[in-house]
Amino acid sequence: MNDDVMIAVDPHKASNTAAVLDPVTKTVIEAARFANTFDGYAQLTAFAARWSQRRWAVEGCYGAGRSLAQRLAADGEAVLDVPAKLAARVRVYSRGHGRKTGGMRRELSANKAQALLARIRPADDVAAVRVRIARDHLADIRALDARIKYLGGQIAGLVDASGTGLTGLFGVGPVIAGRILAEVGEVARFATKDAFASYNGTAPIDASSGEQVRHRLSRAGNRRINHALHMMAVVQIRYPDTPGRRYYERKRREGKTPKEALRCLKRRLSDLVYHQLLADRHGTIGTCGSPTTQRPTRSTSTSPASRSHQAAPPCRPPRRPAPADSSRWTGKTAASSASRSSTPAPASTPTSSTKPKTTAKTAAT
Repeated sequence: MNDDVMIAVDPHKASNTAAVLDPVTKTVIEAARFANTFDGYAQLTAFAARWSQRRWAVEGCYGAGRSLAQRLAADGEAVLDVPAKLAARVRVYSRGHGRKTGGMRRELSANKAQALLARIRPADDVAAVRVRIARDHLADIRALDARIKYLGGQIAGLVDASGTGLTGLFGVGPVIAGRILAEVGEVARFATKDAFASYNGTAPIDASSGEQVRHRLSRAGNRRINHALHMMAVVQIRYPDTPGRRYYERKRREGKTPKEALRCLKRRLSDLVYHQLLADRHGTIGTCGSPTTQRPTRSTSTSPASRSHQAAPPCRPPRRPAPADSSRWTGKTAASSASRSSTPAPASTPTSSTKPKTTAKTAAT
């Protein structure tokens, strides 16, 4: 369980509604409602005690949430004030108006939008034009949805035909796997997992100074692969009992902030993806040649014609040159030197460079 959470409270006269938020994924972990009484406050604090590192965001600490905020502050809790005007402004941008009830969700499917438009009865000509424009937008959205579905099917087919095992990793679908395969290309160009992490920007940059050892986030690298790893990490954090969630919580217990723990998880997932790409390559490409190149068979014929057309075995190491004799290496081929060794070389007149040196006694006579 994540220890660092934000507990948002919507106070009312008779009750207090609390929602526990994960600071990284911005999702609600758990929510509950408690009575605005002494017993209800005790139940609320017992509910919040499950998270060791917590902060409270109470709406209207100078209004409806004043008594709750004062109790929490007296108990040593960290309390943040959320002004009522700010909360109303968020509702305006998320719902389309400032009312707490009614309206449409921010994430609305085409079918739900069509059902809402069918219930609208325009009161005048202006409203009728607005409904007509909304229906035109809805038709465009349906066309885009069909296009996205068609392209998603094509990507899934290509990823499946590649035989990759990336889709077997938790949090990796056909689209993310296709993005990684398209951006990486040939994984053999990365000598190590560290080189791959440096390429995708998950390797931290050393920013140490003197005795202070620290690292900072790398803004370089392939941001498309980095985004794919980010989505993979967020999906693993959202689901309990996943290896990524357990690794993330372990880093949080070690004192890492939520963002630092997320970066550590992305670095670990980069290594996981790299090893999977290596496994894919070793599974489809042998030690020699390519998947479409068959290993040549050794011919059983002993005729010179058949031996002349026999292909050399692949990946044969190059022959080393014959060891040089006592004479200086002239740079000529071994074939020419072998042909001359069978016939004696004619005697040649010594040149100036090969004439024997004259001794001192001969020069005196």
